[in-house]
Amino acid sequence: MVEPLLPPWPERAPGPLPVVDRLCLQGILYVLCNDIAWQLLPLELGFGSGQTCWRRLERWQQAGVFDQLQRILLAELNVAGELDWSRACVDGSHIRAKTGGADTGPSPVDRRKTGSKHHLICDGRGTPLKVITTAANVNDVTQTLALVDGIPPVAGRPGRPRRRPDSLLGDKGYDSNSHREELRKRRILPVISRKGSPNIKGLGKLRYVVEQTFALLHQFKRLAVRWERRTELHDAFVSLACALICWRRLKKHRS
Repeated sequence: MVEPLLPPWPERAPGPLPVVDRLCLQGILYVLCNDIAWQLLPLELGFGSGQTCWRRLERWQQAGVFDQLQRILLAELNVAGELDWSRACVDGSHIRAKTGGADTGPSPVDRRKTGSKHHLICDGRGTPLKVITTAANVNDVTQTLALVDGIPPVAGRPGRPRRRPDSLLGDKGYDSNSHREELRKRRILPVISRKGSPNIKGLGKLRYVVEQTFALLHQFKRLAVRWERRTELHDAFVSLACALICWRRLKKHRS
């Protein structure tokens, strides 16, 4: 599934023959799941050096390989009827950023230590649709529209590809009248608790899926703590992890 998406290698590239793409992908997955430094990648496994896998990850991210992969898997899930477009859920989760870098800042929930935040939107069954990485001190509400507009067009059903859920569920951190109006303009019903008022009854029973998705996402140890100073490389790991979550759901459905 990944191979047709990979950019071709130049026929007359200087230097020795490159490591096979499959082995590089295995090396990247090894780092994603085990959270080891690139230079500690075991050479005896045949993945090539950590520098080789790191450069291949950068090259594939620039080509949009992992975003395309997730879009294909979402379409497969849509065909199988495994996506719930009746509602979507949004939330944010802080992670520590050990080496600093772009899109990091003082974390308000971790004694102002340097960190980042994952902003996630998922469907009603917890399938990740879009993840945005920002500094840890960025308010959740500022990313509401970016998450909604960032949902890729999902094909697989008759008609135009689907890009909008019917409703959006959020906690009090997403309370904003202006954002509610923008959601309504997009034909999305905002179901968001208001500050100073009791929570909407039964909202927590519907929003638990986004917390479940965060747990699945951060089971990939490379995402539980951020080591990449460059946001695009961290986002490459995030996109690959989202694609793996989609693949596991699709595999479970087919079995």
